[in-house]
Amino acid sequence: MDMEQQIEHSHLPIRGLNLHVAQAGKGDKGAVVFLHGFPEIWYSWRHQMLAVAAAGYRAVAPDWRGYGLSDQPPEEEEVSYDDLLGDLLGILDALSIPKAFLVGKDFGAVPAYDFALRHPDRICGVMCLGIPFTPFASSFAAMPEGFYMSRWLEPGRAEADFGRYDVKRVVRTIYVLFSSSEIPIAKEDQEITDLADLSTPLPEWFSEKDLAVYASLYEKSGFRYPLKMPYRSLHKRHTIEDPKFQVPVFVVMGEKDYVYKLPGFASVLKDGIMGMFAPDLKIVYIPEGSHFVQEQFPDKVNELLVGFLEDHPVPVAA
Repeated sequence: MDMEQQIEHSHLPIRGLNLHVAQAGKGDKGAVVFLHGFPEIWYSWRHQMLAVAAAGYRAVAPDWRGYGLSDQPPEEEEVSYDDLLGDLLGILDALSIPKAFLVGKDFGAVPAYDFALRHPDRICGVMCLGIPFTPFASSFAAMPEGFYMSRWLEPGRAEADFGRYDVKRVVRTIYVLFSSSEIPIAKEDQEITDLADLSTPLPEWFSEKDLAVYASLYEKSGFRYPLKMPYRSLHKRHTIEDPKFQVPVFVVMGEKDYVYKLPGFASVLKDGIMGMFAPDLKIVYIPEGSHFVQEQFPDKVNELLVGFLEDHPVPVAA
């Protein structure tokens, strides 16, 4: 049975929006909810969804509001990470999932961590890829002017940059750039998309078919909301006072992930800082792993994920 037959799609009315959710598996052993980052969508988890479904779990992968097949929030609406937490709670309730494992990637790790801290009774464990937990707002003030986050924080700049090309080329460029071990930094007379051209091949683990799926979904959603969430919402995240995880936390890092070079990220993992907030913490490094490690090395990530789930069995209700 191919992926299209195993994964089911639906829309849930959540907090005034219809949010798209992909699902696979019956879930006798529990539910696993996958939270994507940028430029990703539910499809980013295709390998992991099938693996956990085959292992006896219910896989749930929503498109965040404003992404993929989910509705766009009103343009004038204030954008906040709290919306993602509210949407996630709404999805669990709508699907009658009392407790779930959360798997987050890129900015999807932020609501995964925060939701586990705020709603520990609804969470069995958290696994995040590429992003450690930091109890403080990250500062990128020391980064060069051409740092991609600084450029994308500037209203209108990324929109103008992306608008020079069709959606497929933009997605292709982002995947090429962000699968590198180097932080994307443009020169003064460059834009971020100038850093890669069409002669640069796609990563070998990312096919033209995959690119076409991503492009079709971004043609629907556009980049308006994805640029607000996460890039223009980083400073609006409400940090939790004295955070302490009550559930197991598992971090998987690709050692070739450019995120490793962002200020403070390596020390949070290597110096034991994250362990101060997560007593039951496990960290695994994948030597050749990039920022898209779950697509690059799906078998390895699937093995780690299923192992984490089985190490923390969900008690069966009487």
